[in-house]
Amino acid sequence: MFAISGRVIKGEGYGRKIGFPTVNLDRRDFLKLKKKPKFGIYAGKVILPTGRAFRAGLVIGPRDKKGLPKLEAHLLNFRGRTPARAKFIFKKFLRPFRKFSAEKALKTQIQKDLKKC
Repeated sequence: MFAISGRVIKGEGYGRKIGFPTVNLDRRDFLKLKKKPKFGIYAGKVILPTGRAFRAGLVIGPRDKKGLPKLEAHLLNFRGRTPARAKFIFKKFLRPFRKFSAEKALKTQIQKDLKKC
């Protein structure tokens, strides 16, 4: 188990488009970790500045043009405004990160992953 805290940044909006909105962390915080976790999908939780915690599906990967990985989380049962900061707690590795050629297959896999969260 490990955690990453940081500033929430605006993502590309793809998760929201397909029905799974996410909170994205500033990727520079990943660089501060002494031991880098493997890319993939994790079950865990996200703690907001208010202290509220939400079960979440968390993602590390893929790398952007600068070589930094995407850090994002879909918070289960979250309604509200996007916080300015968040703490991602990665509890269980579910599977390696992979790209999907079809959006329907991606959505099906996300649903399976979230059931494990």
